[in-house]
Amino acid sequence: MTSIDLNADLGEGFGRWRLTDDERLLSVVTSANVACGFHAGDAVTMRRVCELAAARGVRIGAQVSYRDLAGFGRRAMDVPSAELAAEVAYQIGALEVFARAAGTRVSYVKPHGALYNRAVHDEEQAAAVVEGVLLADAGLPVLGLPGSRLLELAARAGLPAVTEAFADRAYTDEGTLVPRGRDGAVVTDADTVVERSVGLARSGTVAAHSGTLIEVRARSLCLHGDTPGAVELARRVRERLVASGVRVESFA
Repeated sequence: MTSIDLNADLGEGFGRWRLTDDERLLSVVTSANVACGFHAGDAVTMRRVCELAAARGVRIGAQVSYRDLAGFGRRAMDVPSAELAAEVAYQIGALEVFARAAGTRVSYVKPHGALYNRAVHDEEQAAAVVEGVLLADAGLPVLGLPGSRLLELAARAGLPAVTEAFADRAYTDEGTLVPRGRDGAVVTDADTVVERSVGLARSGTVAAHSGTLIEVRARSLCLHGDTPGAVELARRVRERLVASGVRVESFA
């Protein structure tokens, strides 16, 4: 039977401000990408999400990013390799404290926003992320875009490289994500997102922004938690996947 993991970005609040409905999304997804304080999140939020995830058997992933709270980690930044590696390790370590306190552990690492997209092509930044993961835990899987430099370097370093797809993001013909600033970069129609999810899980294909059908083989499917109606959409995606004969389970 075909199987796929469902992941979502969670813990994306700060102080009294909350962006994602963490508790309800954790009843749907199988993996939680938890913000580690650099683009969003704080100590209290990280602890709360880890406790909720552990109680539901959801795997916890460290969503590492550039140090960019004001820009939500989506602004291009040039960070020296040694500094980036240390900051990646720092973020993983911070989340690991709260995961262990909740009776579980960090199960994987996923870069966020600008760092995620930069590591697709930039070997230096991708290598720094891999170095940071190795500093924290040399056995942690790395979640990223198929064909990215990040996954290539992670695999070369002996880290499990896990491919990821996005049902609600537009793709270029080359299989990269259309930048968020462009029209149509985010797919907002719920029916379309559901259909794209099934196609990605069952056939490993999706229509690019140009209309061309491209191959995107992925073990995990990302459902963004900061979009309107995110919880209901996530439930629809999971229900449709199961009805289509797809087993929904964590990769970690």
